[in-house]
Amino acid sequence: MDHDRQTEDDGTTVQSRVDPLSRMDHMDLSVMVFFTLKDLKVGNSLPIYFRKKDSSKSPRFLPRQEADSIAFSLKELPNLLRLFSLSRDSPQAKAMEATLRECESQAIKGETKFCATSLESMLEFASSIFGSNTRFKTLATEHLTKSSTLFQNYTVLTTPEEIPAPMMVACHTVPYPYAILYCHSQVTENRVFKVSLDGENGDKVTAVAVCHKDTTQWNRNHVSFRVLGIEPGTPGVCHFFPADNFVLVPDP
Repeated sequence: MDHDRQTEDDGTTVQSRVDPLSRMDHMDLSVMVFFTLKDLKVGNSLPIYFRKKDSSKSPRFLPRQEADSIAFSLKELPNLLRLFSLSRDSPQAKAMEATLRECESQAIKGETKFCATSLESMLEFASSIFGSNTRFKTLATEHLTKSSTLFQNYTVLTTPEEIPAPMMVACHTVPYPYAILYCHSQVTENRVFKVSLDGENGDKVTAVAVCHKDTTQWNRNHVSFRVLGIEPGTPGVCHFFPADNFVLVPDP
């Protein structure tokens, strides 16, 4: 990937303007959400994949009582597959298994994580992180224009707005027959930004991005290190959020 990057006078690297597909011959385009903090400069161009889902076709949250009545456990997978009438070898079954494994995997050092099976349980988890008396708000990526383009170069239009976030909870949708949110919080320092982006085809996006100062506990094979061509543990790894994921931060 070196030929797609240019070096600043101070020795740092920033993403140069490239044909996105020229560097993606052997990589899943959907991983192109990562960048470094040094890349976040006005006028800089970043190749970004923004996943877009039809919200009308997305799984819905179950009422709290119903969600709590259904086992959410890997050991119950055979029973769950019968409940949802799914064959063991179906893509949906494999996705369910992957979600359950991820939800039951051990958190990394300094991380607290939780898979919310209802909106109420997600809010309870956030309150446990921020404190029961702390108000918090939701930050999410907004697409200001309608487009079917998923992957293209985007230019940073204005100085990114940093959102004060002494603590934060990030929530990600995961595949399951009904809505599940994988939420997590880290004690390490993170920075949250809102970034105005202009796509090559005229797409306008106000994107939420999070930058992680400490990545020393991350898996050495984490895809971000490969995408960015950096060593594991390198600080300042950032990523954009698709519109169906969000960040919760205290609302002073």
